[in-house]
Amino acid sequence: MTTSLLLTCLLLSPWAAAPPAKTEPTNTAEAAAKKAAADKLVDERYAAWVAMLSPERKAWERVLQENLGGFYLPIHKRQKVAGRSNAWDFVQDDPSLPRVLLIGDSVSRGYTQSVRKTLAGKANVHRAPANCGPTSLGLRKLDIWLGDGKWDVIHFNFGIHDRNTPIADYSQRLEQLVERMKKTGAKLVWATTTPIPDDPAKKQTAASIVERNEAAAQIMQKHGVVTDDLFTAVTPHLEAMQNPNDVHFNAAGYKFLGQQVGKAIEGL
Repeated sequence: MTTSLLLTCLLLSPWAAAPPAKTEPTNTAEAAAKKAAADKLVDERYAAWVAMLSPERKAWERVLQENLGGFYLPIHKRQKVAGRSNAWDFVQDDPSLPRVLLIGDSVSRGYTQSVRKTLAGKANVHRAPANCGPTSLGLRKLDIWLGDGKWDVIHFNFGIHDRNTPIADYSQRLEQLVERMKKTGAKLVWATTTPIPDDPAKKQTAASIVERNEAAAQIMQKHGVVTDDLFTAVTPHLEAMQNPNDVHFNAAGYKFLGQQVGKAIEGL
């Protein structure tokens, strides 16, 4: 039998290997197409959900759509489609209770719902429509975060995202933010920035937070702003409450921080 004939017989044989079934994306384009289809479905379901809301709640969703950005907005949409509560839930105010605004980064986002539970029946707890990030972003976006309503208390923090901002610049920007918030007539509460681990790859040091907390303390003392010392409160519990090699906390940590924030606000 010739070589060519032998190959033909093998290819036609019922024992010849069949191509593997496609059960997983085989290339980047296919994976991207699947993700795009999933995202489109979420967007459609989210739009349908928003269409059913009251005008006031629709307005709040528009604010979120304009300010949450490319990372947090998709998360928010997925959670709303799934019927899950999150830090950016619309808050229907009880007019008999004080209005509280939380401003801060993802750590603040993480403890927002714990604050709401701690102050349930005692305060209307709102959250700025963003991961508030560094002081530079605060100066650009603060008026949006404050909105049009009157605040009784503003609990705020800037620090982790400013860990590499020169101290002089950080102090100057933070003071400008304090001066702007004082004009609202709200009682201000500064939250010290929670500890972070040393991580050369991310250009972060634990000492950078200590230094910025010290700089912030001088500004808060100058302006008579109450301090909620989250750094000192959570430091003894980092091993149990902070994720390994991370600035963020686990569920127990966020519960603890939210309770601390609630106590600070309730004690004003």
